[in-house]
Amino acid sequence: MATSRYQTADLRRQVGSPRPKGRENKDTLCRNVLIYGHCRYEDQGCAFSHDQNKNNSNSDFYTLQPRKPHPVGLWWTGDFNAAAGRTQLTLRFRTSKMANDDESRSKKALNVESPSFTPASVGSKKATFSSQAASAPAFTPRGLGSATPVGPQDGDSSVFNPATVREFTPNFDVNSTTTSANGSGQDGGMSYDPFTVPTMNQGITTPQYNPYAEDPGALGGHGPGYFPAQNAFAAPVQPLQHHLYFPAGPRRDDLMPYHRVPHDFFLAEKDRIEIVNKLEATGQVLPNSQLPQLDNYHNLVPLDTTHRKNANIFGYPSWVYKATQTKSGHTYCLRRLEGYRLTNENAIRLVKEWRRINNGSVVSIIDAFTTRAFGDSSLIFVQNYFPLSKTLVEAHLTPSSTHGTRFQAKTPIAENVLWGYISQIANALQAIHSVNLAARCIDPSKIILTDKGRIRLSACSILDVVQYDAHRSIQELQQEDFIQFGRLLLCLTTNTLPIHLTNFNMSLEQLSRVYSVELRDTVLWLLTPQQPPAQKGIEEFVRGIAGRITSTFDQNLQAYDKARADVMREVENGRVARLMMKLATVNERYDFNGDQNWSENGERYMLKLFRDYVFHQVDSNGNPVLDMGHMLRCMSKLDIGTEERICLTSRDEQTSFLVSYKELKKMLANSYGELVKASKSGRSF
Repeated sequence: MATSRYQTADLRRQVGSPRPKGRENKDTLCRNVLIYGHCRYEDQGCAFSHDQNKNNSNSDFYTLQPRKPHPVGLWWTGDFNAAAGRTQLTLRFRTSKMANDDESRSKKALNVESPSFTPASVGSKKATFSSQAASAPAFTPRGLGSATPVGPQDGDSSVFNPATVREFTPNFDVNSTTTSANGSGQDGGMSYDPFTVPTMNQGITTPQYNPYAEDPGALGGHGPGYFPAQNAFAAPVQPLQHHLYFPAGPRRDDLMPYHRVPHDFFLAEKDRIEIVNKLEATGQVLPNSQLPQLDNYHNLVPLDTTHRKNANIFGYPSWVYKATQTKSGHTYCLRRLEGYRLTNENAIRLVKEWRRINNGSVVSIIDAFTTRAFGDSSLIFVQNYFPLSKTLVEAHLTPSSTHGTRFQAKTPIAENVLWGYISQIANALQAIHSVNLAARCIDPSKIILTDKGRIRLSACSILDVVQYDAHRSIQELQQEDFIQFGRLLLCLTTNTLPIHLTNFNMSLEQLSRVYSVELRDTVLWLLTPQQPPAQKGIEEFVRGIAGRITSTFDQNLQAYDKARADVMREVENGRVARLMMKLATVNERYDFNGDQNWSENGERYMLKLFRDYVFHQVDSNGNPVLDMGHMLRCMSKLDIGTEERICLTSRDEQTSFLVSYKELKKMLANSYGELVKASKSGRSF
């Protein structure tokens, strides 16, 4: 057993330093020095060289860095011979005395204070390569972006020393404010560019990189446009939130048919936010405004999205404002024609004829007057105001800005949306032509989009006043309405502004590639004038698109049903609101008929405790409980008067009542009836 595990001194002697082969071995570096950093037989007759600084040109072994000596015991050692292409394994034994000696030598050999290893100058002997070097695999660097390292060119170049490499310790601070999201620093106002040549930034201190912040190579193939300057990023301003109620929670499937959840009592969140935004836009005012106050209108707010003067449509620069009427307090839209001088009073009287038109596709005209409040002679048209409305140019023909300075063209309008626009404009023209008038302004910049798919003509009657002296026949103006109608459809189908629409044939060909033949024939009919004395009629056009009009009518019916359902839901809200107002009028009333304790006695005291039960609940720690579902549930049970009983406890917890909702409803009706009888008006809600 002992013989098989431990080797004799003779065996250890045989596997020691290789035998000397001649005088040429004095320049050959000992393999023990290459493998272990030292040779234990250096002082016992080893014939090989033990000087590492001396060049070894005949070595066929890979040079290994010194490593820590093996512990006491048995271990295997391997010598790889590159020329022979094989590895020789040797079993070695190590005693404690050898370990102590090697440890003392390793401390001297691996001392950090010792000078780094520098190879001797290259000898004159020509280096040779073995025949197996031709089949060796090509060298591939580990770094993907680093260049292939170049070998030392002179004898003064230093080799890699692994002892000088510091151990990696992750120390990225996620709370540090000196780095951006992808780890690029912002020292000196410099920004990170992943496409910059590395040699250009050798003098820049590399900031610490966080590999968990984002994927740096996700957009690497799309060019530097996706990597803006990191120090130029600013957090976007959060928009004003209009969540007046608790957010609607997820729907539950385990509810009974008669159960309700909180969002069943309110409008849909999207519709409610849209309505609140419109109400906010209606009540918006301009602080420190330099705009004048007109006779019957004040709080003027400009609605134009551009400050450039445009006189292409009316012949005068026009501006749009929102204003509040002094007498009624209603909000109206004022369209001002700058620099217009009224020469004939009959021109402005034509507005009275436009007041007779009451059509859902035409913005109603309220009034028209002249003023010098703006420092010049201006003509003002007063129209109904539709908050947050857009023109068709803004909605469909203006490119949207993306990535700061890039613009993306609008996508083609869906054909069903276009047929909806056609049906509504035909409806407006039928109402206008029926009273012997002409629209005269069917331009995408003067047609507003008030809701989803809902458009209105907003600049009618203006050209009748401005061009009153032209004296053109109404039949000619109505035929011109069809031409303008066709040009409008060409602009919408080809995403072209009216000023750039010059070649009708090319535009029709572009329209045919995207839309149906029926739409193309409709546009072609509108653009083709009739040979006199024949004339087009709006009734003929309506008969031609009757099938499309019925589809639009069906969509409007469905929208009406949805709006009706929302109104019915709000009626339920009104019932709860009326109960809350009745409770508020009865509870905590200071004096009634000379009795200061009227609201604290009898039935009123029970209603006060019910108010605390519904709205003033607290948890075991005394914190308020804000449960909207509990409030709505209790008020609904009170409204119908269920037989369910609840326990009402006084605030001092000395008195408790067991009462049903039916009894509470009767108490509320009696108490409120006393207030109604004592009031002067005798009216209730």
